[in-house]
Amino acid sequence: MATFGIAGATLDFDVRDTSGGPAVVALHGLTSSRRREALMRLDIASRVEGIRLLRYDARGHGRSGGTTDPADYRWPALARDLLGLLDHVVPGERVHGVGPSMGAGTLLHAALADPGRFASLTLMLPPTAWGTRRARSRDYERSASAVEADGVAALDAGADDADLPPAARGRPRTEPDVRAELLPAILRGAAATDLPAPEELERITVPVQILAWTGDPGHPESTAQTLRERLPAAGLSIAATPDDVVWWSRLLAARLRRWETLDPTVDGGPAGVREAPGGRPRGDRVGVSPWKGRWFDSG
Repeated sequence: MATFGIAGATLDFDVRDTSGGPAVVALHGLTSSRRREALMRLDIASRVEGIRLLRYDARGHGRSGGTTDPADYRWPALARDLLGLLDHVVPGERVHGVGPSMGAGTLLHAALADPGRFASLTLMLPPTAWGTRRARSRDYERSASAVEADGVAALDAGADDADLPPAARGRPRTEPDVRAELLPAILRGAAATDLPAPEELERITVPVQILAWTGDPGHPESTAQTLRERLPAAGLSIAATPDDVVWWSRLLAARLRRWETLDPTVDGGPAGVREAPGGRPRGDRVGVSPWKGRWFDSG
């Protein structure tokens, strides 16, 4: 573990280094952390071999510190944190960005702020945005007030399995991994932020992979579809079952091979970029995919 100080926060991060592999930075979602993403099995980059992987806890989350100013938790501010950390760990190098929900929002703002920094983006579970964001913002404001009145226990982090999106069922119950004194500011920051305007997205020309799932009002298919339509080089995969999500690490490994190949006529990419052993879904047979979701690919 290592730390990096930036604008009122100390970011806790770690690096898994495979010399010569492409650089990948992995983010996490709101009230989550590196540790919690692993428990929820959303740490898909950790299951890809042959990469140099940078993971970190966003300010106020996990092992990282932060302030009590909600403005510091808006996605453009988190994007500045990300870019500062990249300048510290991999100065001058283009990286592949991977992140769910809040992490996806952070990556989009960072890619607009520094277009040359990213080689590709993998946007997992894009959150409510634009027209659907307003109702979600009111929920975050109510949650912030409840936490101030009754503490972190006021948040119901463990929804019944039947209430979860179909592709998320069977995952362990987890609690928010945030500093309690910072949680109201974190929630209010989330309430006051949004994805970049759709017309701004058209300036992001690097390859983008969007990984969504069905039946989740907090991460609706409508956001994922709009991102696919507005981003010039985007493909979309929508998961319908837990096994589909298990395959996300394989999709990421395959995309990294494609994106890192300089000669488009060559199948594959740098040696060693592949899904880690043990990631194959139950019941999978060689050459047979259990995928039940939908593909909208960009070639």
